[in-house]
Amino acid sequence: MLKRWLGLAGLVIALDQTSKLLIINNFTNFESIKVLSVFDLTRLHNAGAAFSFLSNAGGMQRWLFTAIAVVAAVSITWLLRRHSREIIFSLALSLILGGALGNLIDRIAYGYVIDFLAFHWNEHYFPAFNLADSAITCGAILMIWESFMEKKHGSAVS
Repeated sequence: MLKRWLGLAGLVIALDQTSKLLIINNFTNFESIKVLSVFDLTRLHNAGAAFSFLSNAGGMQRWLFTAIAVVAAVSITWLLRRHSREIIFSLALSLILGGALGNLIDRIAYGYVIDFLAFHWNEHYFPAFNLADSAITCGAILMIWESFMEKKHGSAVS
């Protein structure tokens, strides 16, 4: 079962990196095209973490977030090995692992993460993100949902 979950994480990485290469090859930094009235494709370089946290920290954030991603990847792989038969939990972990490694690849290769999905309402913009961020968010939501389902049904992850 572990191979299945690692394969899913690999698929997330492949989709994330392919989408970022398409953006890199077709957009310059800050270039944008309107797709919908509330959505733009925009190439942005994020040297920080979520919502550009620590993006102006002088470069140390690259290595800090790289270390965090490596520790998270090792921990998640260990959890997947232990809980590979727990479908929702393992699905969530696989999405988080794939997203974390997708962004880690950017950090190592470029020193920043490529973001390109920009949603907005008039002039109010939500911070841009990418497919890796989406996978991490979906995985986190699944984990939260599963924790509520366990309480409702009186079971616990072992």
